[in-house]
Amino acid sequence: MSDDTTKLVPPPLKNDCFSLPPGVDWAPVDQAHALLKDRLTTVVGIEIVPLDQALGRILASSVTAPRANPPQANTAVDGYGVAAANLGTGTHSLPLVDGRSAAGAPYDGHVPAGHAIRVLTGASIPDGVDTVVLQEDVTRGEIGGKAQIAFNGPLKPGANTRKAGEDAKQGAEILPAGRMITPADLALLAATGVSVVSVRNRLRVAVISTGDELAEAGTMAASHQIYDANRPMLLAMIEQFGFTPVDMGRAPDDRDALRAILDQAATLADVILTSGGASAGDEDHVSALLSETGSMALWRIAIKPGRPLALAVWNGAPVFGLPGNPVAAMVCTLMFARPAMGVLAGQGWFMPEPLMLPAAFEKNKKAGRREYLRARLRGGCVEVFASEGSGRVSGLSWAEGLVDLPEEAMEISKGTLVRYIPYVAFGL
Repeated sequence: MSDDTTKLVPPPLKNDCFSLPPGVDWAPVDQAHALLKDRLTTVVGIEIVPLDQALGRILASSVTAPRANPPQANTAVDGYGVAAANLGTGTHSLPLVDGRSAAGAPYDGHVPAGHAIRVLTGASIPDGVDTVVLQEDVTRGEIGGKAQIAFNGPLKPGANTRKAGEDAKQGAEILPAGRMITPADLALLAATGVSVVSVRNRLRVAVISTGDELAEAGTMAASHQIYDANRPMLLAMIEQFGFTPVDMGRAPDDRDALRAILDQAATLADVILTSGGASAGDEDHVSALLSETGSMALWRIAIKPGRPLALAVWNGAPVFGLPGNPVAAMVCTLMFARPAMGVLAGQGWFMPEPLMLPAAFEKNKKAGRREYLRARLRGGCVEVFASEGSGRVSGLSWAEGLVDLPEEAMEISKGTLVRYIPYVAFGL
């Protein structure tokens, strides 16, 4: 790997990347996904890190194995190594050679045909041996002062052994570019001799809550105010996604103040999430201010909860203007911002595959909008929160995932297979 990779910085997004095709008004979810997937590109650079700093990082390039795993053929059990040739059915009695092969202490001689050798789990297979007899299948003793073993055949050639490179061959790709490194990946990398990896810089995501109606939890809120639930939720989600959250606080309903916060966010982060003020009302200052850049697109998405999603580029940083309602903000983050941020972070489009599971509820769904219901899995069936009201924040906490219902009309009865996406599939 060249040190030059640490200097690579992708180009900024074009200002028109969020424009909708002519004639598009209400965009189906799949069409919105396709547009985001097609138009976004990676915006973060690359660095080289050691394995102890690689957990949760996104690989910038594929990794090949510098060494095979296992590097040599070895035994999978404690037992006795033999050559399987000419050992058919019936009982076999073989003399033991002096010495043994143990993990880290291989036998350096040759085992003659018609002889056996003591081998321990993980030991290199000695020369002249191709098969291991499990020690529980062997009787050991002495005949004429010479150590012997007896066992019954037939033996399957290669039994109880591991071939060199059967897990990973030298030079083979072991992890692809775009993969977020897991603890199991660290084991594979270390086992094949990888000590450093080329990864993407962590995506920095700024979060801004907007609105004079918001108060900070722990402070005295006026009767006309509500506590800001979105910012703590979004900052925590970003951290669990493996990105770096940047808390920009709350912006009042003042365009100059909001402009200053957006300017600062664009210098501190690679992408900006706002919540509230993203529609087209008198106090929707986010969408009004973003329109001044000439890049703002208000996507009316056929989704419940949600609908309006403001998208723009502010001083080179993509902006996702989320709804102010916490339920809609979370759903839109999972369905749009999270997969889009995967592209921006170099991970690629990130959308978990739903599980098809029987419903434990009944619903007559109307045609027109894709619906996401707060849900959880109990007894192998999916149950949904008692209320579909988007103001019920408690339903987000009650739920462990979402039921994804298609745009088409659908009659759901108990036992109907529905698409269920657990929160854990998003990394939450």
